[in-house]
Amino acid sequence: MKQFMVVAVVILGGALAAYYYWQQTQPEPDAVEVTALPPPIAPPKPVVRQVMKIPEAQSPLPQLGESDSFMLEALASLMGKESLMKIFRIEQIIHNIVVTIDNLPSQGLPVNTMPVTPVPGNLVASVADGEMSISPKNAARYTPYVHLAGVVNTEKLVELYLRLYPLFQQSYEELGYPNKYFNDRVIEVIDNLLAAPDIKEPVKLVQPKIVYVYADPDLEGRSIGQRILMRIGSDNEAKVKTKLQEIRQELFLHMHEEEVKTAE
Repeated sequence: MKQFMVVAVVILGGALAAYYYWQQTQPEPDAVEVTALPPPIAPPKPVVRQVMKIPEAQSPLPQLGESDSFMLEALASLMGKESLMKIFRIEQIIHNIVVTIDNLPSQGLPVNTMPVTPVPGNLVASVADGEMSISPKNAARYTPYVHLAGVVNTEKLVELYLRLYPLFQQSYEELGYPNKYFNDRVIEVIDNLLAAPDIKEPVKLVQPKIVYVYADPDLEGRSIGQRILMRIGSDNEAKVKTKLQEIRQELFLHMHEEEVKTAE
């Protein structure tokens, strides 16, 4: 390759030198008005996406519509059946995971499609000097979820994701993205969550109607995923972000770049 580059540079240099010499020896041409042509339109650069290296199937995967029991068994091997049954909904698991992930960077999240049961109770607020804020007691509501996320082995979690990836991709396409790659969305969502500001208590609230909202318009304008992270308490948020970083790093160990040609 290096020898080819040297030869290419010599040929190009010789051609340019010959052209320069030819210009110097030619008589000056009469001045002619030339209409400038518009610059050529550069062809679009190919889109580069990160593609998962899917391992060979150890055993046939179930059909997407019949995958719940398979998914429950696989998740139970990671986190224990008792913990699983307390938190996870047991119907349309892959579909609900895909819908939830897809919506986390947006402003809202359909509660009826969340793969886990809602956190019990309501947001706990406290009042001091006439100002409302998230109570330190509120973080305890999220402790079981954060603890469960922390104890799950990241490498095995990503292995399960890779094994089941064809089902995730199928569900994502059926959601209305026939020409998109689900793992691209996963990385985008992780990056969005990691971009959530590191909250320092107290986090001030206002209650214009029934629900509480962040007093800071910048915080309230964040994605639903970031708003959830910011309300679970700074310690919990830090733990979740650490886990997300681990997952992201593990995912990239199983990815390679692929150029996708754009339509002309």
